[in-house]
Amino acid sequence: MEKPGFAIAIMAAGKGTRLKSKRPKVLHEIGGQALLLHVIAAARTVVPAEQIYCIVGHEADRVKAAVAPTGVNFVMQEEQRGTGHALQMVKAFFAMSGAAVPKHLLVLSGDVPLIKPETIAAICDLHLAEKAAMTILTAVPADPTGYGRVLRRNSDGPEVTAIVEQKSLKPEQLGAPEINSGIYCFETHELFAKLDLLSTDNAHGEFYLTDVAAMLVADGKRVVAVKAESVDEVLGANTIAEMMHLDAAMRMGTARRLMAQGVTIFRPETCVIDAQVTVGPDTVIEPYVQLLGGTTIGVESRVRSYSVIQNSTIGDGVMVRNGCILDHAQVSDGAVLGPYAHLRPESRIGEGAHVGNFVETKKVTLGKGSKANHLNYLGDAVIGAGVNIGAGAITCNYDGVHKHLTTIGDGVFVGSDSTLVAPVTLEAGSYVAAGSCITDDVPAGALALGRSRQITKPGWADAKRAARAKQN
Repeated sequence: MEKPGFAIAIMAAGKGTRLKSKRPKVLHEIGGQALLLHVIAAARTVVPAEQIYCIVGHEADRVKAAVAPTGVNFVMQEEQRGTGHALQMVKAFFAMSGAAVPKHLLVLSGDVPLIKPETIAAICDLHLAEKAAMTILTAVPADPTGYGRVLRRNSDGPEVTAIVEQKSLKPEQLGAPEINSGIYCFETHELFAKLDLLSTDNAHGEFYLTDVAAMLVADGKRVVAVKAESVDEVLGANTIAEMMHLDAAMRMGTARRLMAQGVTIFRPETCVIDAQVTVGPDTVIEPYVQLLGGTTIGVESRVRSYSVIQNSTIGDGVMVRNGCILDHAQVSDGAVLGPYAHLRPESRIGEGAHVGNFVETKKVTLGKGSKANHLNYLGDAVIGAGVNIGAGAITCNYDGVHKHLTTIGDGVFVGSDSTLVAPVTLEAGSYVAAGSCITDDVPAGALALGRSRQITKPGWADAKRAARAKQN
Protein backbone atom coordinates (compact mmCIF):
# COMPACT_ATOMS: atom_id res chain seq x y z
CA MET A 1 0.00 0.00 0.00
CA GLU A 2 3.07 2.26 0.18
CA LYS A 3 2.81 5.41 -1.97
CA PRO A 4 6.12 6.65 -3.43
CA GLY A 5 6.49 10.41 -3.76
CA PHE A 6 4.18 11.14 -0.81
CA ALA A 7 4.94 12.51 2.64
CA ILE A 8 2.52 13.05 5.52
CA ALA A 9 2.16 15.98 7.91
CA ILE A 10 0.14 15.31 11.08
CA MET A 11 -1.41 18.19 13.03
CA ALA A 12 -0.60 17.54 16.69
CA ALA A 13 0.12 20.96 18.19
CA GLY A 14 -3.22 21.84 19.76
CA LYS A 15 -4.08 21.97 23.45
CA GLY A 16 -7.66 20.69 23.42
CA THR A 17 -8.99 23.13 26.02
CA ARG A 18 -12.52 21.68 25.92
CA LEU A 19 -11.22 18.40 27.32
CA LYS A 20 -10.53 20.15 30.65
CA SER A 21 -7.35 18.09 30.96
CA LYS A 22 -3.66 18.81 31.60
CA ARG A 23 -2.75 16.03 29.18
CA PRO A 24 -2.08 17.05 25.55
CA LYS A 25 -5.12 16.26 23.44
CA VAL A 26 -3.31 13.89 21.07
CA LEU A 27 -2.01 11.83 24.01
CA HIS A 28 -5.46 10.98 25.32
CA GLU A 29 -6.08 7.28 24.72
CA ILE A 30 -8.70 5.23 22.96
CA GLY A 31 -8.44 1.58 22.05
CA GLY A 32 -5.45 1.20 24.35
CA GLN A 33 -3.11 3.85 22.95
CA ALA A 34 -2.78 7.58 22.30
CA LEU A 35 -4.85 9.20 19.55
CA LEU A 36 -1.69 10.29 17.76
CA LEU A 37 -0.22 6.78 17.77
CA HIS A 38 -3.30 5.47 15.97
CA VAL A 39 -2.88 8.12 13.27
CA ILE A 40 0.84 7.42 12.93
CA ALA A 41 0.16 3.68 12.61
CA ALA A 42 -2.28 4.33 9.75
CA ALA A 43 0.13 6.78 8.11
CA ARG A 44 3.00 4.27 8.23
CA THR A 45 1.09 1.89 5.99
CA VAL A 46 1.33 4.52 3.22
CA VAL A 47 4.76 6.11 3.75
CA PRO A 48 7.83 5.16 5.84
CA ALA A 49 8.29 6.83 9.22
CA GLU A 50 11.01 9.13 7.91
CA GLN A 51 8.44 10.67 5.55
CA ILE A 52 6.03 11.52 8.40
CA TYR A 53 6.20 14.97 10.02
CA CYS A 54 4.36 15.52 13.31
CA ILE A 55 3.62 19.18 13.94
CA VAL A 56 3.92 19.70 17.70
CA GLY A 57 3.44 22.70 19.95
CA HIS A 58 1.52 22.45 23.22
CA GLU A 59 3.49 20.19 25.62
CA ALA A 60 5.79 19.41 22.69
CA ASP A 61 8.39 17.55 24.75
CA ARG A 62 5.75 15.30 26.25
CA VAL A 63 4.26 14.53 22.83
CA LYS A 64 7.69 13.84 21.35
CA ALA A 65 8.61 11.47 24.16
CA ALA A 66 5.39 9.50 23.69
CA VAL A 67 5.78 8.93 19.94
CA ALA A 68 9.55 9.11 19.39
CA PRO A 69 9.86 5.29 19.20
CA THR A 70 7.85 5.38 15.95
CA GLY A 71 10.74 7.14 14.20
CA VAL A 72 8.73 10.07 12.82
CA ASN A 73 10.06 13.63 12.38
CA PHE A 74 8.91 16.59 14.46
CA VAL A 75 8.11 20.11 13.28
CA MET A 76 7.74 22.80 15.95
CA GLN A 77 4.80 25.21 15.92
CA GLU A 78 5.58 27.50 18.86
CA GLU A 79 2.40 29.55 18.43
CA GLN A 80 -0.77 27.81 17.35
CA ARG A 81 -2.09 30.26 14.75
CA GLY A 82 -4.22 27.93 12.67
CA THR A 83 -3.90 25.07 10.22
CA GLY A 84 -2.33 27.24 7.54
CA HIS A 85 0.30 28.41 10.00
CA ALA A 86 1.09 24.77 10.88
CA LEU A 87 1.87 24.05 7.22
CA GLN A 88 3.95 27.24 7.04
CA MET A 89 6.10 25.67 9.75
CA VAL A 90 6.43 22.52 7.64
CA LYS A 91 7.55 24.61 4.67
CA ALA A 92 10.12 26.37 6.89
CA PHE A 93 11.32 23.01 8.22
CA PHE A 94 12.11 21.77 4.73
CA ALA A 95 13.89 25.02 3.91
CA MET A 96 16.03 24.95 7.05
CA SER A 97 16.77 21.22 7.14
CA GLY A 98 17.62 20.85 3.48
CA ALA A 99 15.41 17.75 3.34
CA ALA A 100 14.04 16.86 -0.08
CA VAL A 101 10.58 18.35 -0.60
CA PRO A 102 8.09 15.58 -1.46
CA LYS A 103 6.03 15.84 -4.61
CA HIS A 104 2.77 15.22 -2.72
CA LEU A 105 1.94 16.11 0.88
CA LEU A 106 -0.91 14.52 2.84
CA VAL A 107 -2.25 16.41 5.85
CA LEU A 108 -3.79 14.35 8.67
CA SER A 109 -5.16 15.33 12.08
CA GLY A 110 -3.56 13.83 15.17
CA ASP A 111 -6.92 13.72 16.95
CA VAL A 112 -8.76 11.73 14.24
CA PRO A 113 -7.76 8.21 15.26
CA LEU A 114 -10.21 6.09 13.27
CA ILE A 115 -8.80 7.03 9.87
CA LYS A 116 -8.17 3.81 7.95
CA PRO A 117 -5.04 3.03 5.95
CA GLU A 118 -7.32 2.12 3.03
CA THR A 119 -8.87 5.59 3.15
CA ILE A 120 -5.48 7.31 3.17
CA ALA A 121 -4.48 5.20 0.17
CA ALA A 122 -7.74 6.11 -1.61
CA ILE A 123 -6.97 9.82 -1.16
CA CYS A 124 -3.55 9.30 -2.73
CA ASP A 125 -4.96 7.28 -5.62
CA LEU A 126 -7.67 9.83 -6.48
CA HIS A 127 -5.16 12.67 -6.17
CA LEU A 128 -2.92 11.01 -8.75
CA ALA A 129 -5.73 9.86 -11.04
CA GLU A 130 -7.29 13.33 -11.18
CA LYS A 131 -3.94 15.11 -11.44
CA ALA A 132 -5.26 17.34 -8.68
CA ALA A 133 -3.56 20.23 -6.95
CA MET A 134 -5.61 19.48 -3.81
CA THR A 135 -7.71 16.50 -2.74
CA ILE A 136 -10.15 16.75 0.18
CA LEU A 137 -11.49 13.88 2.27
CA THR A 138 -15.18 14.39 2.99
CA ALA A 139 -17.89 12.57 4.90
CA VAL A 140 -21.68 12.58 5.00
CA PRO A 141 -23.01 12.64 8.59
CA ALA A 142 -26.64 12.24 9.49
CA ASP A 143 -26.69 15.92 10.46
CA PRO A 144 -24.02 18.15 8.90
CA THR A 145 -25.10 21.23 10.86
CA GLY A 146 -22.13 23.14 12.24
CA TYR A 147 -19.58 21.70 9.83
CA GLY A 148 -17.91 23.37 6.88
CA ARG A 149 -19.39 22.03 3.62
CA VAL A 150 -17.62 20.88 0.51
CA LEU A 151 -19.43 21.99 -2.64
CA ARG A 152 -18.89 20.01 -5.85
CA ARG A 153 -19.19 21.29 -9.39
CA ASN A 154 -21.74 18.54 -10.03
CA SER A 155 -23.07 15.73 -7.88
CA ASP A 156 -21.52 12.96 -9.97
CA GLY A 157 -18.04 14.42 -10.39
CA PRO A 158 -15.06 14.72 -8.05
CA GLU A 159 -14.31 18.40 -8.70
CA VAL A 160 -14.78 20.87 -5.85
CA THR A 161 -15.76 24.51 -6.27
CA ALA A 162 -15.54 25.67 -2.65
CA ILE A 163 -15.28 24.88 1.05
CA VAL A 164 -17.87 27.00 2.88
CA GLU A 165 -18.22 27.38 6.64
CA GLN A 166 -21.69 26.80 8.12
CA LYS A 167 -22.31 30.47 8.91
CA SER A 168 -21.43 31.50 5.33
CA LEU A 169 -23.73 29.05 3.55
CA LYS A 170 -26.36 30.52 1.27
CA PRO A 171 -29.92 29.25 1.68
CA GLU A 172 -29.65 27.03 -1.39
CA GLN A 173 -26.42 25.51 0.00
CA LEU A 174 -27.80 24.49 3.41
CA GLY A 175 -28.74 21.07 2.06
CA ALA A 176 -25.17 20.28 0.97
CA PRO A 177 -24.49 16.93 2.65
CA GLU A 178 -20.68 16.64 2.56
CA ILE A 179 -18.54 17.99 5.37
CA ASN A 180 -14.89 18.91 5.27
CA SER A 181 -12.84 16.45 7.33
CA GLY A 182 -9.72 18.62 7.55
CA ILE A 183 -7.75 15.84 5.85
CA TYR A 184 -6.13 16.84 2.56
CA CYS A 185 -3.59 15.93 -0.06
CA PHE A 186 -1.66 18.62 -1.96
CA GLU A 187 0.76 18.99 -4.78
CA THR A 188 3.47 20.29 -2.48
CA HIS A 189 4.77 23.06 -4.73
CA GLU A 190 1.21 24.34 -5.27
CA LEU A 191 0.58 24.33 -1.50
CA PHE A 192 3.88 26.02 -0.61
CA ALA A 193 3.27 28.72 -3.24
CA LYS A 194 -0.03 29.65 -1.57
CA LEU A 195 0.94 29.47 2.09
CA ASP A 196 2.59 32.91 2.17
CA LEU A 197 -0.54 34.41 0.60
CA LEU A 198 -2.81 33.34 3.45
CA SER A 199 -4.44 36.08 5.51
CA THR A 200 -5.56 36.31 9.13
CA ASP A 201 -8.50 38.50 8.14
CA ASN A 202 -11.09 36.34 9.87
CA ALA A 203 -12.93 36.10 13.18
CA HIS A 204 -10.15 34.15 14.91
CA GLY A 205 -7.19 35.92 13.38
CA GLU A 206 -5.67 32.65 12.16
CA PHE A 207 -4.26 31.24 8.94
CA TYR A 208 -6.74 28.74 7.51
CA LEU A 209 -5.65 25.94 5.23
CA THR A 210 -9.14 25.85 3.72
CA ASP A 211 -8.38 29.22 2.07
CA VAL A 212 -5.84 27.41 -0.12
CA ALA A 213 -8.72 25.59 -1.83
CA ALA A 214 -10.31 28.88 -2.92
CA MET A 215 -6.97 30.17 -4.20
CA LEU A 216 -6.37 27.03 -6.25
CA VAL A 217 -9.87 27.09 -7.73
CA ALA A 218 -9.41 30.76 -8.62
CA ASP A 219 -6.18 29.83 -10.45
CA GLY A 220 -7.99 27.12 -12.40
CA LYS A 221 -6.25 24.28 -10.58
CA ARG A 222 -8.07 21.01 -9.94
CA VAL A 223 -9.46 20.58 -6.43
CA VAL A 224 -11.27 17.26 -5.94
CA ALA A 225 -12.93 15.34 -3.12
CA VAL A 226 -13.33 11.73 -2.03
CA LYS A 227 -15.81 10.44 0.56
CA ALA A 228 -14.81 8.38 3.58
CA GLU A 229 -16.74 5.11 3.91
CA SER A 230 -17.77 5.94 7.47
CA VAL A 231 -18.24 9.30 9.13
CA ASP A 232 -16.53 7.89 12.26
CA GLU A 233 -13.27 7.86 10.30
CA VAL A 234 -13.11 11.63 10.20
CA LEU A 235 -14.47 12.46 13.64
CA GLY A 236 -12.22 14.14 16.15
CA ALA A 237 -12.78 14.41 19.87
CA ASN A 238 -13.27 17.78 21.55
CA THR A 239 -14.71 16.42 24.80
CA ILE A 240 -14.16 13.32 26.88
CA ALA A 241 -17.65 12.13 25.95
CA GLU A 242 -16.82 12.41 22.24
CA MET A 243 -13.57 10.57 22.87
CA MET A 244 -15.42 7.71 24.53
CA HIS A 245 -17.69 7.50 21.48
CA LEU A 246 -14.60 7.00 19.34
CA ASP A 247 -13.23 4.48 21.83
CA ALA A 248 -16.43 2.43 21.66
CA ALA A 249 -16.40 2.57 17.85
CA MET A 250 -12.77 1.47 17.68
CA ARG A 251 -13.23 -1.39 20.14
CA MET A 252 -16.33 -2.64 18.36
CA GLY A 253 -14.36 -2.49 15.11
CA THR A 254 -11.62 -4.58 16.72
CA ALA A 255 -14.19 -7.11 17.96
CA ARG A 256 -15.74 -7.37 14.49
CA ARG A 257 -12.30 -7.89 12.94
CA LEU A 258 -11.55 -10.72 15.38
CA MET A 259 -14.94 -12.34 14.85
CA ALA A 260 -14.38 -12.21 11.08
CA GLN A 261 -11.17 -14.15 11.74
CA GLY A 262 -13.02 -16.96 13.53
CA VAL A 263 -13.01 -15.76 17.14
CA THR A 264 -16.24 -16.16 19.12
CA ILE A 265 -16.96 -13.11 21.29
CA PHE A 266 -20.11 -13.34 23.36
CA ARG A 267 -21.68 -9.93 23.98
CA PRO A 268 -18.83 -7.99 22.35
CA GLU A 269 -20.32 -4.71 23.53
CA THR A 270 -19.40 -5.71 27.12
CA CYS A 271 -15.77 -6.52 26.33
CA VAL A 272 -12.82 -4.10 26.34
CA ILE A 273 -10.42 -5.17 23.58
CA ASP A 274 -7.51 -2.94 22.59
CA ALA A 275 -6.71 -2.37 18.94
CA GLN A 276 -3.37 -4.21 19.02
CA VAL A 277 -4.78 -7.45 20.45
CA THR A 278 -4.58 -10.58 18.30
CA VAL A 279 -6.60 -13.77 18.88
CA GLY A 280 -6.54 -17.06 16.98
CA PRO A 281 -9.57 -18.77 15.44
CA ASP A 282 -11.89 -20.96 17.50
CA THR A 283 -10.97 -19.12 20.68
CA VAL A 284 -13.94 -18.06 22.80
CA ILE A 285 -14.12 -14.75 24.66
CA GLU A 286 -16.94 -14.57 27.20
CA PRO A 287 -18.73 -11.37 28.30
CA TYR A 288 -16.99 -8.71 30.41
CA VAL A 289 -13.45 -9.70 29.46
CA GLN A 290 -10.67 -7.12 29.05
CA LEU A 291 -7.85 -7.83 26.58
CA LEU A 292 -5.36 -4.99 26.76
CA GLY A 293 -2.13 -3.76 25.18
CA GLY A 294 -0.19 -6.18 23.04
CA THR A 295 -1.97 -9.32 24.27
CA THR A 296 -1.83 -12.34 21.96
CA ILE A 297 -4.03 -15.43 22.36
CA GLY A 298 -3.67 -18.60 20.31
CA VAL A 299 -6.28 -20.91 18.81
CA GLU A 300 -8.98 -22.92 20.62
CA SER A 301 -8.49 -21.16 23.95
CA ARG A 302 -11.22 -19.79 26.19
CA VAL A 303 -11.25 -16.68 28.36
CA ARG A 304 -14.09 -16.67 30.83
CA SER A 305 -15.93 -13.65 32.17
CA TYR A 306 -14.33 -10.89 34.25
CA SER A 307 -10.74 -11.79 33.36
CA VAL A 308 -8.30 -8.93 32.63
CA ILE A 309 -5.31 -9.79 30.44
CA GLN A 310 -2.69 -7.16 29.68
CA ASN A 311 0.39 -7.40 27.46
CA SER A 312 0.46 -11.17 27.82
CA THR A 313 0.97 -14.11 25.48
CA ILE A 314 -1.39 -17.07 25.77
CA GLY A 315 -0.92 -20.23 23.75
CA ASP A 316 -3.32 -22.68 22.12
CA GLY A 317 -6.00 -24.59 24.03
CA VAL A 318 -5.61 -22.56 27.21
CA MET A 319 -8.46 -22.23 29.69
CA VAL A 320 -8.57 -18.92 31.57
CA ARG A 321 -11.32 -19.28 34.14
CA ASN A 322 -13.35 -16.47 35.66
CA GLY A 323 -11.75 -13.42 37.22
CA CYS A 324 -8.09 -14.01 36.36
CA ILE A 325 -5.65 -11.11 36.12
CA LEU A 326 -2.59 -11.44 33.87
CA ASP A 327 0.05 -8.75 33.38
CA HIS A 328 3.08 -9.33 31.11
CA ALA A 329 2.73 -13.08 31.53
CA GLN A 330 3.39 -16.02 29.20
CA VAL A 331 1.10 -19.04 29.22
CA SER A 332 1.92 -22.15 27.19
CA ASP A 333 -0.43 -24.47 25.32
CA GLY A 334 -3.01 -26.41 27.30
CA ALA A 335 -2.52 -24.59 30.60
CA VAL A 336 -5.43 -23.97 32.96
CA LEU A 337 -5.69 -20.79 35.01
CA GLY A 338 -8.03 -19.76 37.80
CA PRO A 339 -10.57 -18.94 38.79
CA TYR A 340 -9.16 -15.77 40.32
CA ALA A 341 -5.50 -16.44 39.58
CA HIS A 342 -3.14 -13.46 39.45
CA LEU A 343 -0.14 -13.73 37.13
CA ARG A 344 2.16 -10.78 37.67
CA PRO A 345 5.01 -9.76 35.33
CA GLU A 346 7.52 -12.39 34.21
CA SER A 347 5.26 -15.28 35.07
CA ARG A 348 5.92 -18.13 32.61
CA ILE A 349 3.43 -20.96 32.86
CA GLY A 350 4.42 -24.21 31.16
CA GLU A 351 2.50 -26.51 28.85
CA GLY A 352 -0.44 -28.16 30.59
CA ALA A 353 0.34 -26.50 33.92
CA HIS A 354 -2.39 -25.49 36.36
CA VAL A 355 -2.51 -22.23 38.34
CA GLY A 356 -5.68 -22.35 40.36
CA ASN A 357 -7.93 -20.57 42.86
CA PHE A 358 -6.40 -17.43 44.36
CA VAL A 359 -2.85 -18.29 43.32
CA GLU A 360 -0.46 -15.39 42.75
CA THR A 361 2.74 -15.72 40.74
CA LYS A 362 5.52 -13.20 40.12
CA LYS A 363 8.74 -13.73 38.16
CA VAL A 364 8.12 -17.47 38.16
CA THR A 365 8.71 -20.29 35.71
CA LEU A 366 6.24 -23.11 36.28
CA GLY A 367 7.22 -26.24 34.36
CA LYS A 368 5.23 -28.53 32.11
CA GLY A 369 2.34 -30.24 33.86
CA SER A 370 3.07 -28.67 37.24
CA LYS A 371 0.20 -27.64 39.50
CA ALA A 372 -0.42 -24.94 42.09
CA ASN A 373 -4.14 -25.17 42.55
CA HIS A 374 -5.05 -23.38 45.78
CA LEU A 375 -4.10 -20.27 47.72
CA ASN A 376 -0.40 -20.02 46.86
CA TYR A 377 2.11 -17.20 46.49
CA LEU A 378 4.98 -18.13 44.20
CA GLY A 379 7.51 -15.34 43.70
CA ASP A 380 11.04 -15.42 42.25
CA ALA A 381 11.04 -19.16 41.64
CA VAL A 382 12.07 -21.66 38.99
CA ILE A 383 9.80 -24.70 39.24
CA GLY A 384 10.37 -27.80 37.16
CA ALA A 385 8.01 -30.21 35.39
CA GLY A 386 5.46 -32.39 37.16
CA VAL A 387 5.66 -30.51 40.46
CA ASN A 388 2.74 -30.39 42.90
CA ILE A 389 2.47 -27.31 45.08
CA GLY A 390 -0.04 -28.01 47.89
CA ALA A 391 -2.71 -25.61 49.12
CA GLY A 392 -1.37 -22.59 50.99
CA ALA A 393 2.31 -23.26 50.22
CA ILE A 394 4.36 -20.12 49.54
CA THR A 395 7.85 -18.99 48.63
CA CYS A 396 9.33 -16.40 51.01
CA ASN A 397 11.39 -14.45 48.49
CA TYR A 398 11.98 -11.11 50.22
CA ASP A 399 14.18 -10.48 53.26
CA GLY A 400 13.30 -6.80 53.56
CA VAL A 401 16.17 -5.70 51.32
CA HIS A 402 16.73 -8.25 48.55
CA LYS A 403 14.71 -10.78 46.57
CA HIS A 404 15.96 -14.39 46.60
CA LEU A 405 15.37 -17.39 44.33
CA THR A 406 13.60 -20.64 45.11
CA THR A 407 14.53 -23.55 42.82
CA ILE A 408 12.29 -26.62 42.67
CA GLY A 409 13.33 -29.61 40.56
CA ASP A 410 11.20 -31.94 38.46
CA GLY A 411 8.68 -34.15 40.23
CA VAL A 412 8.89 -32.46 43.62
CA PHE A 413 5.90 -32.67 46.00
CA VAL A 414 5.39 -29.66 48.27
CA GLY A 415 2.82 -30.37 50.97
CA SER A 416 0.05 -27.98 51.96
CA ASP A 417 0.83 -24.92 54.06
CA SER A 418 4.58 -25.25 53.54
CA THR A 419 6.85 -22.20 53.68
CA LEU A 420 9.94 -22.20 51.45
CA VAL A 421 12.40 -19.60 52.73
CA ALA A 422 14.61 -18.45 49.87
CA PRO A 423 17.31 -18.89 48.81
CA VAL A 424 16.55 -22.58 48.86
CA THR A 425 16.65 -25.53 46.44
CA LEU A 426 14.41 -28.59 46.43
CA GLU A 427 16.11 -31.13 44.21
CA ALA A 428 14.29 -33.43 41.79
CA GLY A 429 11.91 -35.97 43.32
CA SER A 430 12.14 -34.60 46.84
CA TYR A 431 9.13 -34.39 49.16
CA VAL A 432 8.19 -31.66 51.62
CA ALA A 433 5.76 -32.68 54.35
CA ALA A 434 2.68 -30.51 54.92
CA GLY A 435 3.09 -27.60 57.33
CA SER A 436 6.87 -27.47 57.00
CA CYS A 437 9.10 -24.39 57.10
CA ILE A 438 12.02 -25.19 54.79
CA THR A 439 15.17 -23.13 55.25
CA ASP A 440 17.79 -25.61 53.97
CA ASP A 441 18.25 -27.28 50.60
CA VAL A 442 16.51 -30.65 50.18
CA PRO A 443 18.47 -33.38 48.34
CA ALA A 444 16.98 -35.36 45.48
CA GLY A 445 14.54 -38.03 46.63
CA ALA A 446 14.63 -36.88 50.27
CA LEU A 447 11.79 -36.09 52.68
CA ALA A 448 11.99 -32.75 54.48
CA LEU A 449 9.96 -31.96 57.60
CA GLY A 450 10.25 -28.58 59.25
CA ARG A 451 7.56 -28.49 61.90
CA SER A 452 7.35 -28.89 65.68
CA ARG A 453 6.04 -32.14 67.13
CA GLN A 454 2.39 -32.36 68.06
CA ILE A 455 1.58 -32.59 71.76
CA THR A 456 -1.75 -34.17 72.75
CA LYS A 457 -3.13 -33.81 76.30
CA PRO A 458 -5.99 -36.27 76.91
CA GLY A 459 -8.96 -34.83 78.83
CA TRP A 460 -7.67 -31.24 78.72
CA ALA A 461 -10.68 -29.86 76.82
CA ASP A 462 -13.18 -31.59 79.12
CA ALA A 463 -11.41 -30.20 82.22
CA LYS A 464 -11.41 -26.71 80.73
CA ARG A 465 -15.14 -26.84 80.06
CA ALA A 466 -15.84 -28.14 83.60
CA ALA A 467 -13.83 -25.34 85.19
CA ARG A 468 -15.67 -22.75 83.11
CA ALA A 469 -19.04 -24.27 84.14
CA LYS A 470 -18.15 -23.91 87.86
CA GLN A 471 -17.27 -20.23 87.36
CA ASN A 472 -20.72 -19.59 85.85
